Amino acid sequence: MKLFEKLNLSDQLLEAISRLGFKEPTQIQRDTIPLILKGKDVIGESATGSGKTLAFGAGIIHNSNSREGIQALVLVPTRELAEQVKDEMIKLSFNKDLKIIAIYGGVGINPQIDNLKIAEVVIATPGRLLDHLNRRTINTKQIKILVLDEADRMVEMGFIQDVEKIIKSTPENRQTLIFSATMAGPAQSIAQRYMKHPTVVHATKMVDPSKLKQVYYKISQNLKRELLVNLLKKEDSDLVMVFCNTRRGTEMVGKVLKGNKIKSAHIHGGLNQNKRLKTIEMFHKGKFQVLVCTDVAARGIHIEGITHIYNFDMPAEPGDYVHRIGRTARAGKTGLVINIISPRDDKSFARLIKTYRNFEIKQGERPKLEKVVREIPNREIKHKASRNRGRSKFRRYSRR
Repeated sequence: MKLFEKLNLSDQLLEAISRLGFKEPTQIQRDTIPLILKGKDVIGESATGSGKTLAFGAGIIHNSNSREGIQALVLVPTRELAEQVKDEMIKLSFNKDLKIIAIYGGVGINPQIDNLKIAEVVIATPGRLLDHLNRRTINTKQIKILVLDEADRMVEMGFIQDVEKIIKSTPENRQTLIFSATMAGPAQSIAQRYMKHPTVVHATKMVDPSKLKQVYYKISQNLKRELLVNLLKKEDSDLVMVFCNTRRGTEMVGKVLKGNKIKSAHIHGGLNQNKRLKTIEMFHKGKFQVLVCTDVAARGIHIEGITHIYNFDMPAEPGDYVHRIGRTARAGKTGLVINIISPRDDKSFARLIKTYRNFEIKQGERPKLEKVVREIPNREIKHKASRNRGRSKFRRYSRR
C-alpha cells in the first residue's frame, strides 16, 4: 500500500484500493495517476489487463463531487466493457457518495433517462450516448474529465463520427484522457485535435513472452471441429477462450462443444445484454471451462486464470490477434495459444507473421483425431423447428 501512497491519492481512494486487494500499482497506474491528478491530458498506450481502469478511475473519483451533476464521462466500445468499468469504479468510490451509471443500447432507455438526472459519473457506448444527446436527456456542459477507453477499438467499430460529436458537446476546458492499445490513424487524429499538450505514456505488455507458447495446426476446414474438440479434451487447462470471427461460427462451435460434453457457453453481439452479462459472470466464477466468443463480444473482458487461447478462426487484422493472446500468460503464469489454420486462414496467418516477425509460432504435431459429435442434437432441431415454422431444412454442422 505504501507504493500507492506515493501517488498522492486521497485517504478514501487508498482505503478503496486496499479493500480491492491491490498491493502495488501497475506501470500504467504508476506513470499516469500523478499526471491525471494534476489535471494533465494523457495518452496511455496499454492493452486490456494493464490496470488502466484504476488509473483513470482514481482521477475521476478524486475530482468528482456528489450532487454537482455529470462531471465525468467514459466512452467505451462495448456494452460488456461499460458494465465492467462501472463495477470497478463503484468499488473505487467506496465511502464516497457518487452515482456511477452505465448506459448502452439493447436495453430500455427510460431507466437510463431517470438515472442520468442524478448521476455524477457516466460510462457509455457512443451510439447510445449520442441518442441521449439528441433527445437532450443528458447534460454534458459540466463535464470535467472525458475518457476514451480502448479508442482504437471504437475507431475500428466505426464510432469515430459519434465520438467526435460527443467530444464537441463537452466543455473545451475539460481534461481529456485516451487509453488505447495503439495510437494510429483516426485515434491519433482525435488526440491531435481535441487534446491539450498531452503526455504520452507507454505501458509495457502485461503478457510475459517467456511464459507464452504459440503453436499452429494445419488442417482442412471440415476437420477443424474434430481437432478443436480433441485438443480441448487432451490439453490440461483451466479457463479457455475460443475465438471465432462470426456469430454463426460462434454458435456452431458452442453447440459442437456441448454436444461433446465439454462445459462451455458462447457469446456474440447478437445475444441480448442480460444473456451476455450472465454468461461472462458465470465464466468468471468458473461455472464452465470454455467460452466461445467473437472479438466484439469479448473486447474488454478481463478474466483471471485463462490458460489457453484457441483461434478457431484467424482474425483478419493482426492487431486483433494481439488482443486475443493478451488474455493469458499474465503475472508470471504460463499460457498457450493454439491456432487452427485451414486454407481459408492462410492469408490472415501470413499477414500476422509478416507484421509480428518476433512472434515464435511453431507448428504443432497434429494428434490422432478421435470421432466427435458433429450434428445438432435432435432435441435442438425440434426446438429450432418450433421457432422457425415454414422452414423445411435445417443445416447440419457437417454441411457448414
